[in-house]
Amino acid sequence: MAETSSRAKAYKLRALSKDDLLKTLQEYKAELAGLRVEQITNGTASKISQIKVFRKNIAVAKTVINLKTREELRKHYKGAKYVPLDLRVRKTRAQRRALTKHERAQKTVRQQKRDAHFARKVYAVKA
Repeated sequence: MAETSSRAKAYKLRALSKDDLLKTLQEYKAELAGLRVEQITNGTASKISQIKVFRKNIAVAKTVINLKTREELRKHYKGAKYVPLDLRVRKTRAQRRALTKHERAQKTVRQQKRDAHFARKVYAVKA
């Protein structure tokens, strides 16, 4: 899968299985190591310019692997009461700490008694 000179495309890597992705990543790393050796031993400029390409390829491969892992974890934790922090919706700090609709709607026992005994009077005005 290690292509010479062309950048790795994320959409192509997403189609691969996790094992294939890891294998591809190892190939990219091996190629990069070879290019670094070439750089030290006064390699050609075209070979040295490939270092950037393979560094980017490694980054894309790692990104796709992490995305797939997170996707699997999201499926695993779907509907669970507790979810790891990095899988939760970010929102803002204030929104995360705000009361839920259910919590906002709850009334104290005293308020419930007051509502029951002293219902608000509704008057109809005759026109």
